[in-house]
Amino acid sequence: MIVLNAVYTKPEDEIEFKDHYHNVHMPLVAKTPGLLKTDIEYVSSVYIGNKDDYFMIARMYFENKDTFAKAMKSDENQAAGKDLMRFAKGRVSLYVTEHIDS
Repeated sequence: MIVLNAVYTKPEDEIEFKDHYHNVHMPLVAKTPGLLKTDIEYVSSVYIGNKDDYFMIARMYFENKDTFAKAMKSDENQAAGKDLMRFAKGRVSLYVTEHIDS
């Protein structure tokens, strides 16, 4: 399974960020072809590092590399990416990982 991880730093206005994320951004993300599920987690504490560096982590799951590659090229994902750059540019890092069952 391929996972696209989005790690967000603390926004200036948390309420505005959450409102946009859940009511505008996630409906766009949900339209991405091949997306199996998403997980969203808010960071409650930081043991090592600066607490403002970690606000939220979102994970988007895809069946395999081919499905992920097609999803990233889709018009739906491009729309979600444009929105991401409008509200979170400079506050988000994206990482692709491969989930391996242990």
